[in-house]
Amino acid sequence: MRPVRLAALAAIAVLAAACSTGGGSPAPASAAPTARPPAASAAAPRIEVTLTDALRIEPATMTVPAGMPVTFVVTNAGTVLHEFVLGDEAEQMEHEEEMMEGGGMSMPKDEPMAIGVEPGRTKELTVTFDAAGSMLAGCHVIGHYAAGMQADITIE
Repeated sequence: MRPVRLAALAAIAVLAAACSTGGGSPAPASAAPTARPPAASAAAPRIEVTLTDALRIEPATMTVPAGMPVTFVVTNAGTVLHEFVLGDEAEQMEHEEEMMEGGGMSMPKDEPMAIGVEPGRTKELTVTFDAAGSMLAGCHVIGHYAAGMQADITIE
């Protein structure tokens, strides 16, 4: 996701929170959780993730805590570039469109919610999920996401 769009989404979330009276109903269960880069923490749970040339993210399902930093340790076990992009379905589709426009093979710049991982390399992505819900992880090198290179993340 482009930094400008991420900043706009963050601003909207802050405005929505500021307008809340605090006495209303809880958010509907379908509301997507947000995630943000955390302050450094030695206690962050670590989730080992492998990206494969079989166009899979392993594990395909993950459960992480809400409200505390989580570090994804992402290894590209393949021979081609892969990505690890966090976001809800709309954010995944937005990133997919961006990759299609760029030819799908350029190394994405690391962003707060996305990293590109060269073949044989390992990178870490640490985020804090603000609320319980669900999110997706995906790779958007052309054809990878459509072929199933995605994982479900449950935030509890």
